[in-house]
Amino acid sequence: MGLPALEFSDCYLDSPQFRERLKSHELELEKTNKFIKELIKDGKTLIQALRSLSTAKRKFAESLNQFKFQCIGDAETDDEMCIAKSLQEFAAVLKNMEDERSRMVENASEVLITPLEKFRKEQIGAAKEAKKKYDKETEKYCGFLEKHLSLSSKKKESQLIEADSQVDQVRQHFYEVSLEYVFKVQEVQERKMFEFVEPLLAFLQGLFTYYHHGYDLAKDFSHFKTNLTISIQNTRNRFESTRAEVESLMEKMKENPHEHKNVSPHTMEGYLFVQEKRSFVSTWVKYYCTYQRESRRVTMVPFDQKSGGKAGEEDVFTLKSCTRRKTESIEKRFCLDLEAVDRSGVITMQALSEEDRRLWMEAMDGREPVYNSNKDSQTDGMAQLDVIGFNIIKKFIHAVETRGIDEQGLYRIVGVNSRVQKLLSLAMDPKTCADVELDNSEWEIKTITSALKYYLRMLPTPLMTYQLQRNFIQAAKLDNPEARILEVQSLVHRLPEKNRQMLELLMKHLANVASHHQENLMTVANLGVVFGPTLLRPQEETVAAIMDIKFQNVVVEILIENHERIFNELPVPGEGQQNPSLPWKRSAENKTPSCSERPLTLFHMPQSTEKERKNSSAQDSCDDSSLPQTSSHVGNVTINETINETPDTEGLPPGKQARPSSLLTPKDHSSDPASFISPRSPSWPMFSAPSSPQVDSCTSSDPSSVSSSGRKARALYACKAEHESELSFSTGAMFENVHPSREPGWLEGSLDGRTGLIPENYVEFL
Repeated sequence: MGLPALEFSDCYLDSPQFRERLKSHELELEKTNKFIKELIKDGKTLIQALRSLSTAKRKFAESLNQFKFQCIGDAETDDEMCIAKSLQEFAAVLKNMEDERSRMVENASEVLITPLEKFRKEQIGAAKEAKKKYDKETEKYCGFLEKHLSLSSKKKESQLIEADSQVDQVRQHFYEVSLEYVFKVQEVQERKMFEFVEPLLAFLQGLFTYYHHGYDLAKDFSHFKTNLTISIQNTRNRFESTRAEVESLMEKMKENPHEHKNVSPHTMEGYLFVQEKRSFVSTWVKYYCTYQRESRRVTMVPFDQKSGGKAGEEDVFTLKSCTRRKTESIEKRFCLDLEAVDRSGVITMQALSEEDRRLWMEAMDGREPVYNSNKDSQTDGMAQLDVIGFNIIKKFIHAVETRGIDEQGLYRIVGVNSRVQKLLSLAMDPKTCADVELDNSEWEIKTITSALKYYLRMLPTPLMTYQLQRNFIQAAKLDNPEARILEVQSLVHRLPEKNRQMLELLMKHLANVASHHQENLMTVANLGVVFGPTLLRPQEETVAAIMDIKFQNVVVEILIENHERIFNELPVPGEGQQNPSLPWKRSAENKTPSCSERPLTLFHMPQSTEKERKNSSAQDSCDDSSLPQTSSHVGNVTINETINETPDTEGLPPGKQARPSSLLTPKDHSSDPASFISPRSPSWPMFSAPSSPQVDSCTSSDPSSVSSSGRKARALYACKAEHESELSFSTGAMFENVHPSREPGWLEGSLDGRTGLIPENYVEFL
């Protein structure tokens, strides 16, 4: 039931029923007054809480904005940059939201608190004042009426008439006050229906505006959120593969730490204790020492590992000689004496062990016998980029594209080791390769894909070569995406011809696989994770190299996404090339011999060692178990087909000529290429590869114009001799008596008293 209406006519009668109805209105007003008072109090508390929340969120956003991610390595992938940028994006969103909240809070006092206080003061307060006046007039009227009625009838007529007149006046005034009070009470009851609710509606509208602003921000943030989700997933996938590689390296280091030396520009480095004589007392101070063989420069830095800081300044001297210290001449073990060119006296040092002393002696050309601690990291495997190799890969690709291109987890799901081994053995054996039918259900798609990846890992050097591996990594680290593509394109065209053709064949296939990612779930990013470590494996297995796996993946992603542009268009000279001094076009002087000038040759292929087979099988970042080396071999002699192929220049930096055919063992064959059919591929079609491009000489001087007396020259690149007639040298080495040799593309000169052949494009004349 609602409140009863107050009739103005009842004000004159002032009946008990009227008083009861008026009392119910007064109680409702009092209840409303208390409610508004509590509401104002709660509203102020809410506004203060919103201010505190806004302050806390702004502090949280500021903390996010100040934090910067630091990645391992000298560059970040696009995914890592997106993740690093995410905290600043989060902070910007939060700050934007809090700016809107601040506007809402500032308006809340004006649209909510002020109107409610005004209504309570002006309307309810006025009703209370009217009630006080009404009660006062009621008391006055009742008292005056009682007094008037107590007058004696014996009073004079004039007095009675005057008294009646006064009563009428008081009654009229009371009646007017009663009317005004009833009017005010009912007015307030009606006003609260809109003046009380309207401020609440305005406050809620402010809240709705704030939340709608958040909705708009969420829509604007949606694109970045999607990219960030993809980047997080890609980074997680790379972390899983990288973690497995690092853990594997850690286990290898535990088993044999000496076989995994850190890659360093110094010939030798490590801790040595140096004898120092002070006040007739000899003390041994711990130094971290480095030695450069070329400059014979020794650097010593006093360092205490326990305190974690330097104990003095760096000391540098030039080494004159190094001699092993006899044990009987000093109380300490593992000692050696050094003499410096730029200071007098002998510097006595103590190594950490006998083995450590031997390595220092070897590096400093001491009196101990020279021991070469460097192992040969290049071992010829059974897999080769020859006709057999191309046919194997082509056959594998054809089977994958015709039978299982929509199979989920393609190239990521690993086949059974024994089945993969058997398939490779049959495919690489000339007696059985023609009988391998990959359309047969005997060979699962995961077996074929694992065999393809394993064949690429079995190559003596990775498909994208050790020499260009760092260049490709640096290209992936460029900030500009277009510059990355141009640099990768330039580097691809510096690869040996067979490597480039195999890479093009593979990238076209992977692009086809990626185009079916809705079915096989293998996106470009997933394929990069699978093939990056296989195609760009580093020569030295270190933590830093493993940290660069993510950039190997980026390179493969670039190759897949832009394979048509990279392989079908020639790079523009000077664009995207880190070393523009090495042009990619072939020069007439460096033209490779024709087919008839390169006779068929025979050479023995060394068998892979067990350790090398293990190292080769560990390259796949997505394989948790390594694939064993196949036990079948293709005879003791391998035919090196030279029909329509260039000499194998894989593993050589740009510009180095292959060894002339005159240095090999020639066999008599017809110069007609069509007269020879490879015995290793009885049924598969021959793969003909055009000659690989050779780079121009880095110098403008013509070696043929050099006088027979020879000139001085400086090495532009390091080179490791592959034949006893060649010279091994490092970058910057100085040659004497350099003159043309009888072999095309080679010079002859002297280095440190040794005479031998030098690649023509490796030096510049002084």
